Amino acid sequence: MTDNILEIKNLSTHFFTRAGVVKAVDDVSFAIPRGSTLALVGESGSGKSVTSLSILRLVPPPGKIVDGEINFNGSDLMKLDSEAMRRLRGREIAMIFQDPMSSLNPVYTAGDQIAEAIQLHENLPRKRAWAKAVEMMERVKIPDASRRASDYPHQLSGGMRQRVMIAMALSCNPKLLIADEPTTALDVTIQAEILELLRGLKDDFDLSMLLITHDLGVVAETADRVAVMYAGRIVEEAPDRAIFHNPKHPYTEGLLHSVPRLTEEGLKLRRLATIEGTVPSLLDLPAGCKFAPRCSYVIDECRVREPALLEVTAEHSSRCIRFDCVAAEKTPQMNTDEHRYGKEKEAQG
Repeated sequence: MTDNILEIKNLSTHFFTRAGVVKAVDDVSFAIPRGSTLALVGESGSGKSVTSLSILRLVPPPGKIVDGEINFNGSDLMKLDSEAMRRLRGREIAMIFQDPMSSLNPVYTAGDQIAEAIQLHENLPRKRAWAKAVEMMERVKIPDASRRASDYPHQLSGGMRQRVMIAMALSCNPKLLIADEPTTALDVTIQAEILELLRGLKDDFDLSMLLITHDLGVVAETADRVAVMYAGRIVEEAPDRAIFHNPKHPYTEGLLHSVPRLTEEGLKLRRLATIEGTVPSLLDLPAGCKFAPRCSYVIDECRVREPALLEVTAEHSSRCIRFDCVAAEKTPQMNTDEHRYGKEKEAQG
């Protein structure tokens, strides 16, 4: 059996609208080794969330998976019927959505919603399912879990609601967890707590994880590998340290430079670096490299044909014919916390 829990091969998901065909995910390939975390990074509209919905075959109409393979734990999910997929969701692959308030049902208690998921997949009696729901709430560090299980979503804070979503996702011991922007709606302190919780639970439950985010700070804290998406395609993939210290695509470099950072002299009052231009409409993509209109390294050849993912090293690929020019100057450290975390990971080997 392969060492990868998930292998995506040439996945394409298109939306057929009156205005035209939107290629939200276009020929995307990546793999997640067992026990590791892959971060899928990019701006809003880059195709990250549609990729995750495609894996679960939950793409809403008028969207449709038009090509590709989704191999999970040795099985091609594209060949499963709807009933087999329903049994797999939640039990084998679980997902944490980015807005827990809209994902939880407001008329049922937190405990009821977790217990329902347990009963659906494990066929337990109501009383045992409720006991396991309370146990899961304790494992995600919700204080006084037996009482809070009877609370409705509106009675819980944002951080508590996200913990309920995590408890629900992990209640049936899935092999793969998809976390779609799990800290977006939370303040910085709660974000740190949720990330720490996810790292601990990943080890406790022997999870593999697909982390979808636009926040490079979250990536630095959590991921083993990073895949950067732009306009529906992966433009760079590498181990996390290579992405932060030696990016090889102009878009990745631009993302890193546009993050506010602290210096030894304190917070400098300077203009924040930005990536010029805007993300192109998926209905009207430019010829050649899709990033060419915004790229400072662009040459005529870039506008003629779109490059393939080129091998920089055995573990690093970039969709840029000029990757050797990128990051010629040292890429700045993101901030002191991420630098510290990188040191800790390096020390752990």
